[in-house]
Amino acid sequence: MSEKYTSEKDGQLDFYNQFLPRINPNLTVEDIIANNNDGVLNGNLIEFKLSVKDLNEVLFQCIKYLSALRIKGTPVPANIVIVDLNSTKSYLYKSENYLEFIEKLYNGGASKNNSGFIGGEPEQIFDYSKSIETENLIAVLKENDFTKIHIDENCIVGWASAFYKVKPTARKEDFLGDEKGKHKTIGEIRNPTVFKDFIYAYEGETNVKFNYLMDKLNDTILKKNLGAFYTHPLYAQKAAELVRKAIERVPEGNDYIILDRCAGTGNLEAALTDEELKHCIVSTIEYYEYKVLQELIGSKVKAIIPPTETKETFNAGLVNGADALSKEYVENEVIKQYIDNSKCTIILFENPPYAETTSIEHQKTGKGKESSAWKQSYVVTEMKKEVRGTVSNDLGNAFIWSAFKFYLRQPTDSYIVFSPVKYWKAQHLINKKFLDGYAFNRRHFHTNIDACIMCALWSNENSDVSEFEIKGFDINEKDNCLLAEVKLPIKQCFSLFSEKYYDKRKYEDTADGVLLDFDGTEIDKNRSSVRQTPYFNKNIIGYLAVKGANFDNPDASVHLLRTGEYDGNGFYVRTTNYMQSLPMFAASRYITYNREWTERARIMKSADKAETFFADAKNGKLNNFFLKCLLFTCIEMQNHCRSFTGSDGRFYRNELCLDTTNGETVASKDIKNLKANETEKTILELYSTLLNHVKETKEYRKELTYGIYQIFAEIDTSYTDEITGKTVYNNIQVHSDLQAMKELCKNYYNSEIVPILFEYEFLK
Repeated sequence: MSEKYTSEKDGQLDFYNQFLPRINPNLTVEDIIANNNDGVLNGNLIEFKLSVKDLNEVLFQCIKYLSALRIKGTPVPANIVIVDLNSTKSYLYKSENYLEFIEKLYNGGASKNNSGFIGGEPEQIFDYSKSIETENLIAVLKENDFTKIHIDENCIVGWASAFYKVKPTARKEDFLGDEKGKHKTIGEIRNPTVFKDFIYAYEGETNVKFNYLMDKLNDTILKKNLGAFYTHPLYAQKAAELVRKAIERVPEGNDYIILDRCAGTGNLEAALTDEELKHCIVSTIEYYEYKVLQELIGSKVKAIIPPTETKETFNAGLVNGADALSKEYVENEVIKQYIDNSKCTIILFENPPYAETTSIEHQKTGKGKESSAWKQSYVVTEMKKEVRGTVSNDLGNAFIWSAFKFYLRQPTDSYIVFSPVKYWKAQHLINKKFLDGYAFNRRHFHTNIDACIMCALWSNENSDVSEFEIKGFDINEKDNCLLAEVKLPIKQCFSLFSEKYYDKRKYEDTADGVLLDFDGTEIDKNRSSVRQTPYFNKNIIGYLAVKGANFDNPDASVHLLRTGEYDGNGFYVRTTNYMQSLPMFAASRYITYNREWTERARIMKSADKAETFFADAKNGKLNNFFLKCLLFTCIEMQNHCRSFTGSDGRFYRNELCLDTTNGETVASKDIKNLKANETEKTILELYSTLLNHVKETKEYRKELTYGIYQIFAEIDTSYTDEITGKTVYNNIQVHSDLQAMKELCKNYYNSEIVPILFEYEFLK
């Protein structure tokens, strides 16, 4: 390997091709570079350079890579091997000598800002152009040793995730258990067995150090079942302002309690004064959170449920007597003495666990039933007697409903609650008086989603108000401060698209068509999940299903297909009704192009202005808007209409696209009526350019009429580069056109279509 390289990638590939057959011929390059570095091979972190100019700089880069591995819960290789490709030299360092630096946090790219680091001498230097040195390097690369690291708050979540992957049936106690309390299970972090070669035993007596991470340390099923309790301290402080407003409402001469039935480790209570804590009654259902809660505020609060730990307290990771949805809890004597006292004002202050077992994330894990034991609880059973529909699928709703049912009795009682707004906006779970409230970004509640969480102060008084305003606050994480306030209106929604806009008229259809999957391809009509009749009619050009009011899973809740969707939930789109159907499709894409935290979970779909819409459609006022919706539909990726030959022998041509190669489509005929502005002209020109590029590809089939999605799915093919792990596109011009169209589509949608959708309350 004496040749000089101009590309680090080429040199890296040559190196692995030379050495892997001698080390482990079953390994691929993809296996080795799976952690966004140049490679982890057995117990070796390998870093390649065309030529090493400063060993200390490269060593520090490697230390940052090892720090990232530690934080992710990945074993830290004992060896650091720096390879100078053009001098055929490699330098061996032992990571244990740099543990102090590996256990620090680093921001930004690992390859940047590395000058000034002073490392030690290499343990060995190999010139692998020489046979004996090559053998010595191979021996090192075969080593499979690791450097033990210390568990702290920066890496414990990563190691917990790794533990539950290795031990899928393990519970939180198996990972975190300690000797404190009545239930003494010594967990993995204190007595490593699974990770005995990778971590030092954690010596902390309790888990208080991980206070703000306790919800993230639950095993997978417990996470889904309990939801998340964590509240960012800055948000807890704002919520405490609402608590003080509630305290101001306490009638003169009354005492008061502040009840939190899902306190976790007391994140909310940390924002209260010692005087306010004296009025608090708190509980949490998860055992290790209960122990931390006891330790942090047990001596400061009025009561904890249960008051002390006994041998019976621990129950499979949960706390006996602390299940807020149980009849036992509703009838708890400690709480009930205050509920029954008319001279005591009740204030509930809670961030209820958020878990919706019909959600996509539950379905993906296949754990819907396991993680919804709470649905059999006393509170939910009672709730179903009074509340109909899917409202009871949300764990948070069970807390909200039961707050007003079992705890709040007088007009001056209050509820300060964190929850997505849909319980009031779309589900109409309560009709109480809104006094004040905030909006917070869900991302700061230990989730990865930018969405709106409302923290509202409700009075226990009925109200018919259908709109109010809240103050929104995001967080600057770098400076740990709240960003400037934004005003956000919250408006109730009363009707769904399916109730007002779906075409439910009877047509002379035949029941001998085909059914499609969500990606627009045909499925077996005998599949067990089929709930739709496969109708056929020459006037059918699509099938549209827009499900629900919210945007929790925007792509899963809308499907526009060439013909019937196998599971129903929609209606057939026809040449006679398709123009008036397109605003529904357009509205369903709002969150795709407006991902700000203020929008998701606050803005919803409604049919509340259907009468006005139909009247204006009839008198021609909306003709131009319909054409704009048509153009948008033809360039939007979620339009999954394809051209194909069905198993019924019929050719189904995509009519909702602008490809006129095989003659005019329904869409192309009507779009001629659009008096195109400059943006629309640009879109149409790009569409034409895209089709020309499509026709130049080997994947192109001339008998088909192509829409954007079919081009994406069948023409815009790619593969993964085995060295860089990056995606390489086979038809780069097609891919580039699609990317440009995506940006045009977004800007066109927000400027030309969204305002009208809000005007007619398709979006609200």
